[in-house]
Amino acid sequence: MANANGKAATGFPEKISEKANPEANEATEIAGNIIYHAKYSPHFSPLKFGPEQALYATAESLRDRLIQLWNETYLHFHKVDPKQTYYLSMEYLQGRALTNAIGNLDLQGPYADALRKLGYELEEIAEQEKDAALGNGGLGRLASCFLDSMATLNLPAWGYGLRYRHGLFKQLITKKGQEEVAEDWLEKFSPWEIVRHDVVFPVRFFGSVQINPDGSRKWVGGDVVQALAYDVPIPGFKTKNTISLRLWEAKARADDLDLFQFNEGEYELAAQLHSRAQQICTVLYPGDATENGKLLRLKQQFFLCSASLQDIISRFNERSTGEGTRKWSEFPSKVAVQMNDTHPTLAIPELMRLLMDDNGLGWDEAWDVTSKTVAYTNHTVLPEALEKWSQSLMWKLLPRHMEIIEEIDKRFVQTIRSTRVDLEDKLSSLSILDHNPQKPVVRMANLCVVSSHTVNGVAQLHSDILKDELFADYVSIWPNKFQNKTNGITPRRWLRFCSPELSDIITKWLKTDKWITDLDLLTGLRQFADNEELQSEWASAKAANKQRLAQYIERVTGVSIDPNSLFDIQVKRIHEYKRQLMNILGVIYRFKKLKEMKPEERKKTTPRTIMIGGKAFATYTNAKRIVKLVNDVGDVVNSDPEVNEYLKVVFVPNYNVTVAEMLIPGSELSQHISTAGMEASGTSNMKFALNGCLIIGTLDGANVEIREEIGEENFFLFGATADQVPRLRKEREDGLFKPDPRFEEAKQFAKSGVFGTYDYGPLLDSLEGNTGYGRGDYFLVGYDFASYMDAQAKVDEAYKDRKRWLKMSIMSTAGSGKFSSDRTIAQYAKEIWNIEACPVP
Repeated sequence: MANANGKAATGFPEKISEKANPEANEATEIAGNIIYHAKYSPHFSPLKFGPEQALYATAESLRDRLIQLWNETYLHFHKVDPKQTYYLSMEYLQGRALTNAIGNLDLQGPYADALRKLGYELEEIAEQEKDAALGNGGLGRLASCFLDSMATLNLPAWGYGLRYRHGLFKQLITKKGQEEVAEDWLEKFSPWEIVRHDVVFPVRFFGSVQINPDGSRKWVGGDVVQALAYDVPIPGFKTKNTISLRLWEAKARADDLDLFQFNEGEYELAAQLHSRAQQICTVLYPGDATENGKLLRLKQQFFLCSASLQDIISRFNERSTGEGTRKWSEFPSKVAVQMNDTHPTLAIPELMRLLMDDNGLGWDEAWDVTSKTVAYTNHTVLPEALEKWSQSLMWKLLPRHMEIIEEIDKRFVQTIRSTRVDLEDKLSSLSILDHNPQKPVVRMANLCVVSSHTVNGVAQLHSDILKDELFADYVSIWPNKFQNKTNGITPRRWLRFCSPELSDIITKWLKTDKWITDLDLLTGLRQFADNEELQSEWASAKAANKQRLAQYIERVTGVSIDPNSLFDIQVKRIHEYKRQLMNILGVIYRFKKLKEMKPEERKKTTPRTIMIGGKAFATYTNAKRIVKLVNDVGDVVNSDPEVNEYLKVVFVPNYNVTVAEMLIPGSELSQHISTAGMEASGTSNMKFALNGCLIIGTLDGANVEIREEIGEENFFLFGATADQVPRLRKEREDGLFKPDPRFEEAKQFAKSGVFGTYDYGPLLDSLEGNTGYGRGDYFLVGYDFASYMDAQAKVDEAYKDRKRWLKMSIMSTAGSGKFSSDRTIAQYAKEIWNIEACPVP
């Protein structure tokens, strides 16, 4: 029965009887289905129905519907037999699934009512869910937006990833700065995943290559672990199509346990393979400073590729034709494999191996199939992120694959020598194998470009840099291989569900909610941008989101912030090229000036709350120093009685999708300030712009296109352009850089000890000197600081004119239509994968 708070405490409302009903649409039926799962799919002792129990029972009631839709989708694809896309990614940053699934199935009202009947609010139950920790940043979130769009567009497509038990890490902020603890999202279990005990594939590591009498080769020996499939259903928005994110778990078999050794007391030795298998899916991106760390990362990458390709091939073979077994030449007309960055590069030699060694194809036929099947998305121009693997490590772990890579490289080099004599002197940089005697490596990006039928960048500027600089010589060989696919975000999660107030206003003024799947319709808001009634409604929606964010910030950090101040947010991975350091140096300068002002002068300033969030990789020392500096500055600024009415600084801990869903709708200014030419695209810039937040940024990544779409008068631009950066670095090296006095002032103030006793020398020294490792300001913070501070002054002025600011905010949302992942995925489907919609009838 309901307790004094209206909550169901130790029982359920007597009027509602439990009943399994996957097709429940009406509140009482849904409530009955929830009670059914609480009783008959129990994960907790029976006398309690608290919020956590309610979450799992609610999720399982929804999962019933998803499984039904998933089965219908899978059977429909099996029957129609369309060409299908398989998206391989090391990361998926899914976020919470409950509200997203309820929203996509268009069941918000009935589920909210059903939970009320059980004594709960939907928001309170949704709060219980932990984010699936399967990703780190933009790469993983993009993959998740893409899956949402694939399902919504009814495309025959699947995601493949790894089931990390602990993901990246949970970020704690202490007096020492960032500390990392293991992520606990799977500590109990995930109610969304469905284990497929019939989908298991062997994956081999180490061993040797056996040459058979007929000259064919076979990889034998070594360790063999089992890849077990877990499916997470991905529903489309208001469509029956529900696709799958298939996650692989690594296991050893029962007979891999040496019972004799175990009974002799040698427990670790007896379970060696079990232990090694378990390590594969323990964490995302294990530290690779050690040889063992490198080996584990390479194992993860190969495990994903091998399991996924075996699954794809078995699915291809399931579909026999009237004439018997399928011909391998048909494979590329039924299968598209997309490699999300270089992590899944091993799909190339693994597909070759499976075709030749397991299915008897000759080299030419296998190469023809492989090169017509795989495509590669490049996400970075940063040299350290273009993966290179030690040849000796690869020979040790994957001997057969190294033979295949050597052969691909040899044939590529021969082709260049015979057809492009002009490129012969470039072969040392074009070849896949770098035979530098000090450090021979395999260049994964080169392997991807040589082997894929299509290579794409993720924003127009980024794709131009790939074509004009990074891969320019390859472009001269294969001019039609390279494309641009500007990234996008799903409008469902990033506006409709995370900001219902603003969404309702948009629907009201556009007189339709079709913008949710046709984001270009947002341009219809432009005609109303000066309308006072719309501006007033817009302001109240933004105010509600700011109020909610202020409550969240106080709850998680203890800092009280003023919802009437300008909310200025920078959230993304902490990296020197993303220049959170420039942001905090700007804050330090602002703080110093406020301290120097008279009280009446301060009253004329624009009050600001500056929020910074993101994780620094555990071994990235300078990034962790930046996190520490932001927190130290915040401690001083927020407790200063003269200034804290006009300036607050907050580090938002453990940034993830759920935190973003709170921050982005509540933001008014967002900083996307990377050194030009360094950020491939960015997608948080799109989420902020879509939510009517104005951007201060450089001409980098997708900022270029966002500014074009929303109008340059609605964007606060500063900084060097990508084509100027090499010259500026050279001038710096030659000692020609003259720093702006504000830059020097901010650095000296940071070093003065006013923010505590921590030694920021090494961090600030990276901005000094003219050259050298960790010095010489490679990311041009010093050069761009002057124009950054000037742009910030323009922001302060613009914010004082409420009417102007609201118009800019509306224009920002109105110009965001291009940045829907639906548009991106439709382009991939047509121009790279050659697949078509296959809606479930």
